[in-house]
Amino acid sequence: MYDREVRFRMEDTMNAARLEYTEKGVMNLASRRCDIIRISQSSAILAILTQYNLPKQFYLDIPDARITKVGCVLMKVFPNNTVEVRFLRLLTDKEMNKIFVYSTHPAHKNRVLDIRG
Repeated sequence: MYDREVRFRMEDTMNAARLEYTEKGVMNLASRRCDIIRISQSSAILAILTQYNLPKQFYLDIPDARITKVGCVLMKVFPNNTVEVRFLRLLTDKEMNKIFVYSTHPAHKNRVLDIRG
């Protein structure tokens, strides 16, 4: 399914995020902190702060941009505590703009939030 989708260009960013998932089939959610270092409308590269086993599917929350419960699938684990994830839905242009406005990356320092509709 993912190999036939359009590839969107990844952009550098630096946003704090949170991974939420169920542990061992239990109903309550566990959460871990991470940083988004590259993002596109369909995928992201996340920097994990500590080493732990990630499940294949989880939710990504970006609290600064007020984006919650983006479903993710783990695509690839890199040796330097970074992972590539694929979103289960495309992020909208409005959500991408909010992410870049709240980014601490120098490439996005002049972005402003459009408060109109």
